[in-house]
Amino acid sequence: MLQVNIVTLTHLTKLFLKDMICQGYGKILNVASVAAFQPSPLMAVYFGTKAYVLSFSEAITNELESTDVTLTTLCPGLTALGFQKVAAMEEAKISHVNRMMNSETVATIGYDSLMANKTIMIPGLRNKILAKSVIFAPRNIVSKVVKNMHEQRK
Repeated sequence: MLQVNIVTLTHLTKLFLKDMICQGYGKILNVASVAAFQPSPLMAVYFGTKAYVLSFSEAITNELESTDVTLTTLCPGLTALGFQKVAAMEEAKISHVNRMMNSETVATIGYDSLMANKTIMIPGLRNKILAKSVIFAPRNIVSKVVKNMHEQRK
């Protein structure tokens, strides 16, 4: 997970960014998650890698301000694409949310945001509220709430 979400993303960004800057045009779309906005016991590595993607991407976006190269960071919430099964989260409380976005909708929003030069895109009102509301609660409370959401249903 660290290799894919951090090392490879950083390497590919560096690799392609130089040529984009030299040619005077380019667009990069990095995929973080609403997970990037809060810590999560029981999924600490995943959430941590997504926090890295968001922070790294925001920093690079700032560095690109004087160029015609843009970087968009897509931060979707739960998306119906099989992640819950792969992550062994099928019985977690959070996996039983009724309103998961489908992957096609998330991909379309990501592409449209990239083409519109958006810096950060959080698809869906519920996801925006989730990502932004954590700043109003103490961090230890946020960790407890997120942990509860990832625990198994009883």
